[in-house]
Amino acid sequence: MKLVLTTFAVMPAMAFAQAGSDYPSKPVKILVGYQAGGPTDLTARVIASKLQTALGQAFVVDNKPGAGSNIASEAAAASPADGYTLLVAASQMTWNSGLYKTVKYDPIRSFVPISKIMSSPAVLVVNPKLPFKTVPDLVAFAKREPNKLSFASSGNGTVPHLSGELFKAAAGVQMTHIPYKGAGPALNDLLGANVDMSFLTALSALQFVKDGKLRALAVVSNERLPQLPDVPTLKEAGVTGVDLESWNGLFAPAGTPPAIVQKLSDAVVKIMKEPDVKKVFEEQAAKPIGNKAGEFAAELQTEVQRNNAFIKSANLKVD
Repeated sequence: MKLVLTTFAVMPAMAFAQAGSDYPSKPVKILVGYQAGGPTDLTARVIASKLQTALGQAFVVDNKPGAGSNIASEAAAASPADGYTLLVAASQMTWNSGLYKTVKYDPIRSFVPISKIMSSPAVLVVNPKLPFKTVPDLVAFAKREPNKLSFASSGNGTVPHLSGELFKAAAGVQMTHIPYKGAGPALNDLLGANVDMSFLTALSALQFVKDGKLRALAVVSNERLPQLPDVPTLKEAGVTGVDLESWNGLFAPAGTPPAIVQKLSDAVVKIMKEPDVKKVFEEQAAKPIGNKAGEFAAELQTEVQRNNAFIKSANLKVD
């Protein structure tokens, strides 16, 4: 019996090893749930180019925007688990299964995390015409005048919207959410003082803050942003519990052979240490990460549980 069990235990390991050794033997498609030219698309194209060099096959980015990135995620989840269809997803994915009524994937069960590629904090910004110089100033006003302050987002269920909802809960204030059809219109109305504040990506906020067109009150991160060293974190400003950073990660469909996942994860870890890659992301006000598959999986599990709990407590839904 022991000999039989040993034989069966060795066979899968050999098969997995073989699957990894000859992978990839044809072009690999990387799905992206956002339009070309955006930050997630940029991440995917940097990784695709570097994986092509490292593994000797073409890695082709395929943009499938729409439905809060759900179209691409659903397509990836339904793809063969052979390593030839991958997904570069954003942190939005960890919220969608709780926000949308019908989502044809589960962020934990439908995918195998390969590596978190980068993260970038949101920046709480206000129009400089407002009198607020600090977060305590803003919170004090919001408590005196419930729902008088408005915050813009690029749409219901987006990271700027969720950041605002988390801020409201953590600070104990009421504010009015103004959703827009995209980041551009939201930013234009913020610059025009038609809306009071927003939680912008660091990349979107930087130049406007430096030009004095927006005032940064805090960074939603555990550490200050090197490009804005004088701007405190939200925790330093007295508001705790808003743990929300935008990130991009590489995923494969559930059931992808472990040897292939390991090969891809090892490659991404090495890629993210390359000086030219680090420079690209740092110029985008993003932090290069490149962690191992197991580390990313553990982080993902914690994040999804936390997000679903908040969605339920705040009764948030997206039609």
